[in-house]
Amino acid sequence: MSRLVGNTRVSKEVREFYELKQKAAEYYRASGIVQNLEDALNKMFYDKPEDMCGYLSNYFAKLSQPPVISRLLGREVYDGMGQLSVQVDVYCTVKNEEKRVCTAAISSHCEPPDVAFPEAYACDDVRRSEAVRTALQWIGEPLTELLKDHQPDEQDRLDDLLRYLTGPFGSPMTSLPKKGNISEKPIPPAEPQEPVLQGSVAVGSVSLAVAKAAATLRSIPLYQHIASLKHPQPASELNIPLPMITVISCGKLSPGKLNLMKEVIAIPAPGLTFKQGFQMIRQLQAQMTKQLDAASKAGPASKPQSHLGSMVLSFDRMEQPLDLVMEAAKALELTVGKDIHLAVNCAAHELVDYQKGKYEIANGTAKNPDEMVDVLVDLLNRYPAVIALIDPLRREDKEQWTSLYTAVQSKCYLFAEGTSKSIGFLLAEPDQIMSQASGLVLRHTNETTISDLIHMTTKLKGKRLLMSGEFRVWLMGCGYKGAEITKNVAVGLGARFVKLGGLCRGERVTKYGRLLSIEEELARQGALGLCTEHKFPEHFEEVDESQPSAS
Repeated sequence: MSRLVGNTRVSKEVREFYELKQKAAEYYRASGIVQNLEDALNKMFYDKPEDMCGYLSNYFAKLSQPPVISRLLGREVYDGMGQLSVQVDVYCTVKNEEKRVCTAAISSHCEPPDVAFPEAYACDDVRRSEAVRTALQWIGEPLTELLKDHQPDEQDRLDDLLRYLTGPFGSPMTSLPKKGNISEKPIPPAEPQEPVLQGSVAVGSVSLAVAKAAATLRSIPLYQHIASLKHPQPASELNIPLPMITVISCGKLSPGKLNLMKEVIAIPAPGLTFKQGFQMIRQLQAQMTKQLDAASKAGPASKPQSHLGSMVLSFDRMEQPLDLVMEAAKALELTVGKDIHLAVNCAAHELVDYQKGKYEIANGTAKNPDEMVDVLVDLLNRYPAVIALIDPLRREDKEQWTSLYTAVQSKCYLFAEGTSKSIGFLLAEPDQIMSQASGLVLRHTNETTISDLIHMTTKLKGKRLLMSGEFRVWLMGCGYKGAEITKNVAVGLGARFVKLGGLCRGERVTKYGRLLSIEEELARQGALGLCTEHKFPEHFEEVDESQPSAS
């Protein structure tokens, strides 16, 4: 009897083991892993690699499922000015394991103003803290659930999802009331501030983080990934934008009488490599310092530095800072207007006295909008090496913008930076794009997505973008948290200029260092292009988004 029971138990175990083997065989047969393993072993036999396990690992890595987003993690960080901001970590499931793929952060709308002019943003610590707290709530739950199990390289699709969510989660921040105008000659009142959805920096940060994650998982640089999003066919060459390097600051906060020149900017001539141009401006900066020290009777001159990374100097007249740059260039046997060009950031919107209806270009000297046009035209006639003006007038002074543009369009670029609208606003309201400007400066902030940046560059004809943490792709530049996006997007989208500040602060120089590295990478690949000579546009056109933009 005991023998019969034992035989029955053995038979049951054999049967269960046989059934288990059948299930395993069917499982592996259905998945195709047996055939894949056989192919891998056959291929490895002929290749005879030294590291057999590494060979098999690489072989099957190509067959593994694409990585998908598993979760997002938001955290509080502090930027270069000690201001509270948001950072996003992207975690992906890669080969059955969760890994942190990348980290990203962008600038918010809540940047501290340089001066307390009437239309300045109310950006106190309470509002910033509330915005950051809201952004972290977005990232922690709704955005994580929204993007979970999506592939990071689905940029357009994910950005559409993010853009859809900018409505339901909160209401726009209200604008501050503007001071009334009691002026000698009425000027157009300041436009209401563009509403900003509290916490919307989460959207822009996540969009950037997704792009960085996709680039990391593809094992390519972010600028190359962004270029591929814009043009599916790989470009044979990519250009490094011309650097617009701030060398002097003598704006509203400087000790002298002069207010008009918040930034005096040096631009290397086209045709040079980024490294050659950068080194030239470094030498120019050093020579200026040397001349200031030599002119000081009390030893080395005191040269405070602005947060923009430039020397803050005391001047009373507009000619003085420009003459200093020209004298330094001459001492280095450089020709201003040939080897180096200049630009001036007037930041005119920071100089308006709304009670008088005038711009206070220097202490005790005020000009109405029409007089400002005359001042700027005269300056450009006397200093033809100045090829760009940034914020020469308020956005609201449209008639004067037109007059200035008509007078100087053949020799000088005009940009609106401080008063430019957000990319999302301009995509929705294209009639708000300033036709009186040579190009457009846009910022990657708040709910602006990578797809928005790409769509804007294809919407507008021309390749002269000034990217300033910011962008037609005319000028691109950055705040304290926009370095990553600025450098990589400026290259990936083919910006003409990049504006990152001066060379007196380490965090600013680090940004230029990354562009030097990108240039070296492109040179090694034989894919480095050089910027062509300046061509001053006659007007700012829109093009069909279905057509590839000029580059």
